[in-house]
Formats: sequence, C-alpha cells, structure tokens
Amino acid sequence: MTTCVIGLGKIGLPLAVQIASKGERVIGADINENVVSLINEGKPPFPGEKNLEEFLAQAIADGTFEATTQTTNAVKQSDNIIVVVPVIVDENANPNFASIDAATEDISKAIQPGTLICYETTLPIGTTRDRFAQMILKQTGMEPGEDIFIAYSPERVFSGRIFADLRAYPKLVGGIDDASTERAINFYESVLDFDERSDLPKPNGVWNLGTSESAEMAKLVETTYRNVNIGLANEFALHAEQLGIDIGPIISASNSQPFSHVHKPGVAVGGHCIPVYPKFYLSTHQEASLPKSAIALNESMPDQAIERLTKAFSDGIADKKIAILGVSYRGGVKETAFSGVFELVKAIESRKGKAYVHDPLYSDQELLDLGFRPFQFGEECDAAIIQADHDIYLDLESSDFPTAQFLYDGRRMLSSEKLGPIKLIQLGTGSKS
Repeated sequence: MTTCVIGLGKIGLPLAVQIASKGERVIGADINENVVSLINEGKPPFPGEKNLEEFLAQAIADGTFEATTQTTNAVKQSDNIIVVVPVIVDENANPNFASIDAATEDISKAIQPGTLICYETTLPIGTTRDRFAQMILKQTGMEPGEDIFIAYSPERVFSGRIFADLRAYPKLVGGIDDASTERAINFYESVLDFDERSDLPKPNGVWNLGTSESAEMAKLVETTYRNVNIGLANEFALHAEQLGIDIGPIISASNSQPFSHVHKPGVAVGGHCIPVYPKFYLSTHQEASLPKSAIALNESMPDQAIERLTKAFSDGIADKKIAILGVSYRGGVKETAFSGVFELVKAIESRKGKAYVHDPLYSDQELLDLGFRPFQFGEECDAAIIQADHDIYLDLESSDFPTAQFLYDGRRMLSSEKLGPIKLIQLGTGSKS
C-alpha cells in the first residue's frame, strides 16, 4: 500500500512519518522545493516537534518515506491520498481555498480507481462534499463509493507533541457515503496506534461519525467551545477586577467540581485554530450568538490590557516605551498567526506610545523583518507586557527592566517577589492600578 500525504507542514509531515513508521510506503508532496529537499535529507524544515527529527531520519533510512514536488505523479502511484494543505484566511478569518483547490485539481488529474481521498484540513461544514468531492467527481467521472472513496477526518493534534496526540485522541472519520467512511476507518486503523483511556465513553481508536459533515462539525465544535470558554474566563476575570477579587483561585475552586472546566483568562487568543475556526462555524450558522460574543470579547482583550496599563500611569502612555514580551501566539512555538502582539502594538501606537518587542525564538533581524522594533532585556523601558507564555519569562527580574514602572502579566505567570519596585499588574487579580 502506498499513501500520498499532500502538504508537508507542521501537521502533514509528522502524520506522513507516522504512517511510514508502520512500514507503509509514503510519498509526501509539497510545492516548496526547499522543504522537499530538507525532508529528503532527513532534516525537519521547522523546529520544535518532539521526536520528528529522529523518526524522519529513520523513515528516510528505511526507505519508507520520500518527498516530492510532483503531486500528480505521487497521486498516480498511491492507494490513499491524505490532504493536509492549509486553508489561508484573511485578517477576518475569511477562507481562501486557492491552495487546497489546486491540490484537489492535481488529485483529479491523476487519481486511480479504488483510491481513498481523505481531507484533514479544518473546513467549514459541507466543504468536503459540496466543494472538493464535486470537483473530483466532475473531473474524473468516477462513481463515489465504488470507483473512488472520499472522506473527512480532522487533525486534532497540538504542535510540539503531535506523535503523542495521535495516540491520545480518537481519530474521527466521516465519508460522503458509507463505503467511503468504512474505507477511511480501515486505513486509519492500519496506520495509527492508540493509548488506552478509561475516561472515554468507548474505546480509544478510530470513531465513525457517519458523514463528512459530522466530522467537519466535530472539529469546529471543539475549537468553538474553546473560544467560548476562554471568552467566559476573560469575562470572569474582568468582573473580578471590578470587585477586587483574584479570579485564579476561584477558577481552580470551580474546576474542582468535575462538571466545571473553565479555561485560563489571557491577554489574547492566537494561533491558526482558536481565533479562526469559530468563524468557520459561524459561516454556516450565522445566527449563533454565543460564539459571536466570545469572539468579540477575546478580540478586545489586547486593547483592554493597554487601556489598563494606560490608566496605571498618571499621564498615560504617550511617548512611553512599552516592551511586549512574546511575538509568538503562544509559548514555545515560533509562529505569529493571529498573535496578540499585532493588536497590542496597534493599541499602544493608537495612544501615542512606542511599542518594542522581545521573543526568545526570534532574532533581532527577524523581528525587524516582521515590522517590529526589537527589545532586549536590560534596556530602558517604561513598562512591559507579557503576551506569550514562553518559559523564559517565568524568571523575569527587575534587572531585566531597570527603568520600568509596571509589568502587565497577560498570562498570569509571575509573582511580585523578583520584580522589586516594578508594579505587577495581572489580569483578573483584583489589583486596581
């Protein structure tokens, strides 16, 4: 059996390597020549994914995995096609299907009868059936469920721990017909292993969701829930500030009851998933009010943070140097997708302040290339704000900001002991500055 994985990014490449580790022949296809070249040398094209370098090198050495830019040729040789091409979104999370449409067209040109095509990219509900399946069937003239099998199975993994997550979480599958669903289930059962989990309503493994629409919706339910939950946590934190109460122990106490699972409040919601996919959900359920409210509140948090910092100064932040700690959307990941840094910079500059940024994963030149002014520990600044929870920020001291008056801890990482004369401001602590 030969499997083609189209899209060798942070999700697709580890998945391809996982399939290859089961002894299956895998061809990875990507349009980026440099990515393909590095992979064929056994070198991951991006850092930070646990075990990827080791597992990739082994797959290359075993001859079970190779990468190519020739997608149609790879498709022609394959029994299974897994599509992990990203859907690009604009600043308002409107999807642009150009890249995944192009991949689907390449598939249509070369696919052989009897092949499974499974999409893993997160999609608005109905996209697999109404967009991609229609493109393929129109081009090939094949009969779904007989000549060709089309399914959807959302990726559910977390960058940095993908191999562990592939084992930890059920693989959700739904096809455009029963035969496609069955074929996809059989495929994933052959290439994935699963941890035992006593907390699930049924054994961990490949779960049949019946239809591609159900599988698409499952991923959007997960991510929309998280966005709404974070929005609720932020609402609680803002109210706690008004009351002079620390929300941290309250959330911990509430979550000691098994029916409560309140997330952690924070200065921003970033990344490819949580800010974006609730809007995919809304694209087919425009009257849904809860996601809209949560999105609006979460998107307001950077501005609210800077407003609170502004009020902490007797004369505002005009002409003051504010250091933003963290360009990445979250700690430990070198990725700026929908990062809160952009809205924080905008909020600072709208109040005539001067925004500078620091991130341990980015060089000064990389920061300059992103349009930011770099900041280094020990330099003068009037205030700092933690945007991303990089581990290095757990050890911040007053000497890192020798002239700062305030540090706004947007991720609730710090205590005030090491900050000396610097006033620590945290979201939801009840401290009114």
